[in-house]
Amino acid sequence: MFTRRHFLTTSAALFSAPLALPAAAQTGGQWARWDAQVTPAGYDPATSNPWGFHPRFLPQRVEARDGLTPGDIHVDAVARYLYHIRPDGTADRYGVAIARGRLYEPGTYTIRRKAKWPSWTPTADMIARDPQLYAQHADGMPGGPSNPLGSRALYLYTGNRDTYLRIHGTPHPRSIGGRASSGCVRMVMAHIIGLYDDVATGSRAVLHPAERAVTAQS
Repeated sequence: MFTRRHFLTTSAALFSAPLALPAAAQTGGQWARWDAQVTPAGYDPATSNPWGFHPRFLPQRVEARDGLTPGDIHVDAVARYLYHIRPDGTADRYGVAIARGRLYEPGTYTIRRKAKWPSWTPTADMIARDPQLYAQHADGMPGGPSNPLGSRALYLYTGNRDTYLRIHGTPHPRSIGGRASSGCVRMVMAHIIGLYDDVATGSRAVLHPAERAVTAQS
């Protein structure tokens, strides 16, 4: 026979603990907090520049050259610009940093994956080149504002093969306009947050050679 005391004890065990939020909700809330952390107060993409780089690297709408496919991304490695081609013949242009020296790999790739606040694992080549810097992260580094992939990442593939090249945010925004990475294309975190939702998986990313520039007329 159940007594009142038994009922109170079991009901407390069943109902007194707070309900945990689903993991996706917890992650989404953390992502929103990090987004706010890396986005300047009163952010205006065209004018906000607490990072102090040349104003030409701020996001701008420009006229695209004829014949470019809407949705594609083009990286002008000479001028250090990334263009996202729009259906109306214009492009959204962003300043970027590209890879150091021969680590930059021009080519045509497919964006087969996108991620918000991704984790990061250095490649074996990166660890071999600079073990003091990268060996400590051989097992991976969780996402967050200090993660080298920053707030968003677009993953570049050749066919079904992951090239380990990324277009991604960076915790080092002052590198924009230079050659700084180990192969990837870097963007300001707030800038790639603005770009991310407009890029569809399956789109092409063309990394043009560092010796010539194409894509826009202005």
